[in-house]
Amino acid sequence: MIDISALRALVAVEQHGSVVAASDVMGYSPSAVSQQIKKLEKQTGVTVLERNGRGVLLTERGLALAGYGRRIMGELEELQATLLADPAKPSGLLRLVAFSTACRGLVGPMLGRMAAAHSALEVTVLAEDPREAVQRVASGEAELAVVHNWNSVPLVIPENLVHEDLCIDQADVLVNRAHALASRTAVEREDLLSTPTGAICNEALLQIFAGLGRVPDIRVYDPDFSTHIAMVEQAVAVALVPRLGRPLLPPDVVAIPVINPVQQRSVGVVYRKTMTASPNIRQAVRMLREVASGLPLPQG
Repeated sequence: MIDISALRALVAVEQHGSVVAASDVMGYSPSAVSQQIKKLEKQTGVTVLERNGRGVLLTERGLALAGYGRRIMGELEELQATLLADPAKPSGLLRLVAFSTACRGLVGPMLGRMAAAHSALEVTVLAEDPREAVQRVASGEAELAVVHNWNSVPLVIPENLVHEDLCIDQADVLVNRAHALASRTAVEREDLLSTPTGAICNEALLQIFAGLGRVPDIRVYDPDFSTHIAMVEQAVAVALVPRLGRPLLPPDVVAIPVINPVQQRSVGVVYRKTMTASPNIRQAVRMLREVASGLPLPQG
């Protein structure tokens, strides 16, 4: 009989590309994962891994066995999330990943609601860019992610995940009150402060300038929008900052809507299809939706 723990180890190696990466995710030592793989090979009578330089590759039979393993793991997860869970009493651990402004604007208030309702659900939160968040949920490292999807930079959702919309967020150009644009009711494309290269927000910014034959004059890169606001307050930059999770602006900072094109992103949640009926997922999504409905954001 095949040991489930050994099968889970093989699936982790396939998903994360190496024994070391799989051990990090599973919380075991690399040698412990290797022992599980050897146990699986002994139980099945087939070789599932082969050496490839300093790493490993799954053999043809290893890939086939990992495919069966993913389906079995999914069925077990669905069983635990539905038949073995009390729909009236969400409980246990929920690992949530969200981008930074969603942590401030959505997840924080959601946790406050859970505390007020004396929820037995234990939530851990990790702030990450949507692409990484999606991969963590898809691979089983997290149960739920709050993600954003700019209209100019689509977010790819793997087939094993479900996506639900929460709200629409909009970005404004922030300028110092002494700036020449401060009296405008709307602005078009301007020099802006940016999040780091490779981040989705940075790509969305560059897309604004697509077709103009030039790129924005980006002089400061920082992942925290609060830093952008501080730079604008000092009159040393202009910034494109979303409304979700945005702190109260200082008196010398003015927010101006962007047009041609309007800069909007859809905000939603993703979770594995096997968790669709999970009481934990349903409670968290419901509370996130309640928080989102009360925010001063554009209507979808």
